[in-house]
Amino acid sequence: MAVKLDYVARETASNLRRNLSMASAALLTVTVSLTLVGGALLVKRGVDQATIQWKGNVELSVFMKPEASPDEIEAVSRQLQAMPEVKDFRYLDQEAAYAEFREIFKNEPDIRDSLPLEKTPPSYRVVPHDAEQARLVGNRFENTAGVLDVSYAEDAISALLSVTSFLRIALWTVAIALLLAASLLILNTIRMAIFARRREVGIMKLVGATNWFIRVPFMIEGMIQGMVGAVLAVGVVWVGRGVIENRINGATNDIVVFKQFLVTRADVVGTGVVLLVVGALVGVVGSALAVRRFLDV
Repeated sequence: MAVKLDYVARETASNLRRNLSMASAALLTVTVSLTLVGGALLVKRGVDQATIQWKGNVELSVFMKPEASPDEIEAVSRQLQAMPEVKDFRYLDQEAAYAEFREIFKNEPDIRDSLPLEKTPPSYRVVPHDAEQARLVGNRFENTAGVLDVSYAEDAISALLSVTSFLRIALWTVAIALLLAASLLILNTIRMAIFARRREVGIMKLVGATNWFIRVPFMIEGMIQGMVGAVLAVGVVWVGRGVIENRINGATNDIVVFKQFLVTRADVVGTGVVLLVVGALVGVVGSALAVRRFLDV
């Protein structure tokens, strides 16, 4: 028995009306779970993007002692100039370093006012040709006269990446759990629809209807639930990305660093396509399992 489009459309609409509450619950669960999936994908994209930028401009800071003599400061400058591993460097004297310190901690007055100008260490900000050379450059200054400490940007990057990695894992864990819950809700919704029409289904089989003839409307019903949930999730992700972008673009210097994590609209569109595919698959798989089990295929 061939499956006709008008029959499929009529039966799918009828099933959705009969199970509106369960269908709504499944749709909401799909929306929430796919929103988290989209968020996890965009967080990964933002972290990867920021990491590429950092790796192309890795800095290390050579902090001089506040009481370092001009000769000691000049000696470090000459050594940096002579090192082939150094791409660029700049010197921050005490006044510049003090101003930078006060700007960084301008919202924390206890810390900001704890360091006087005369105790502020001047420093060299060094950019090596390759990120892997940062340690090699820094090691040459650890026992140099007048040098207080060597600080590596990669340490901060590693700490930040560990935090974002944990965040991605947490998002994926919750999202996968919700996707499984959504699949179960869709499965139960379809199963209840078939159970409510079990006599009709039995008659259809007696008159020669194939299992696929009975199965297709229910599978399309599940696919519609999954795709509608995915569309709503894409909308949430799109709006959320816009809100975050506006917040960062209008922010003061304390969070301007997060501009490196901003993803483009093209990234959101690409993620939206993935969410639509996943939503459709979740709906089809959930409904297919429900129909298969009920029809005992």
